[in-house]
Amino acid sequence: MPGPITQLAIVGSGMIGASWAALASAHGLAVSAYDPAAKAEPKFRAYVTRAKGQLAELGLTGQGEIRFSTDLASALAGAQFVQENGPENEAVKRGLLREIQRASPPDAIIASSTSALVRSAIVADCPEPRRVIVAHPFNPPHLVPLVELVGEDREVVETAAAYYRAQGRRPVIMNKEMPGHIANRLASALYQEAVYLVEQGVASVADIDAALCNGPGLRWALMGPHMTYHLGGGAGGIAGYLAHLGPSQLKRWESLGKPSLDEGVRQAIIDGVAEEAAGRSIPELEARRDDGLMALLKARKLVSE
Repeated sequence: MPGPITQLAIVGSGMIGASWAALASAHGLAVSAYDPAAKAEPKFRAYVTRAKGQLAELGLTGQGEIRFSTDLASALAGAQFVQENGPENEAVKRGLLREIQRASPPDAIIASSTSALVRSAIVADCPEPRRVIVAHPFNPPHLVPLVELVGEDREVVETAAAYYRAQGRRPVIMNKEMPGHIANRLASALYQEAVYLVEQGVASVADIDAALCNGPGLRWALMGPHMTYHLGGGAGGIAGYLAHLGPSQLKRWESLGKPSLDEGVRQAIIDGVAEEAAGRSIPELEARRDDGLMALLKARKLVSE
């Protein structure tokens, strides 16, 4: 295993890569970023500057050096940890991870930010696959703490988990790989029902969103579904809930829909989102989201103190 991780390499400098870079720099790590795309560096540095401003509001003011290179070998030189953020394409990732491992220091851990691809497929061409893990964040990773980890070597995975914990992240270690990992599967199940409710004309897109944000979403920011239902069981806890209200869950599961995504449904969602956005641009909505995330993080910190 590498010693104390002080140097991070970022491969792919889009939103995810820039977010990771900002977080590491704010914790004092040296960062070298790589991207072959033309004009990638100005966009990368603009995002990093904005993200580091947000992190400073949360008390993270480290100023680790951030370098940018269009040469992969130069960016990887000396890195103890590599965060790969390439396109979500199995063939591309397989080739990219192979190239990264061949050019990286032999003890470097390589983490792939894939949201749905399974690890066994994308590491198939790597010279030493045990040193390559999946580390799936939620966007933007400098604000959302979750990182889902999948790997074959427990020591490698535990080292990566310690690295992410040192940056205030909440790593979740999966016992086996699964398409979509954990959080995206949960999110996909919820979104399937949200689309079904639109398809069936149950409510507007805005009201479906509001039902989640103003109801269970508030509790889910503090605890997950199992613990939520544990409290819902009263003095009997989850055992009491499953014994007395489990049948009602079964009835709801049986009524859950399997919507289509035909042209009519897609257009209904597009129109509903446009109405809910009320003319606000994507950057405006992202800023509103990030402001809300920072407020939630500050509130969660107060609760935990």
